[in-house]
Amino acid sequence: MYLYFHAYYQDYKAIINIHTCEIIEGVLPPKQMKLVLAWTEIHKDELLADWQLASRGELPFQIEPLK
Repeated sequence: MYLYFHAYYQDYKAIINIHTCEIIEGVLPPKQMKLVLAWTEIHKDELLADWQLASRGELPFQIEPLK
């Protein structure tokens, strides 16, 4: 079972595996891909916690965005 999230940038979209910090579907431009994957690694624990909340129908906590 994949724990994942969707990332969007302009007309691009990708699905990111939270555990492996890899794109499992779709594509992003190289610069944005590096930023999103680094952000995923930094916020992995928060993403996993939010995944659990969302899977129970609860609102996830806000995670600090890319800057």
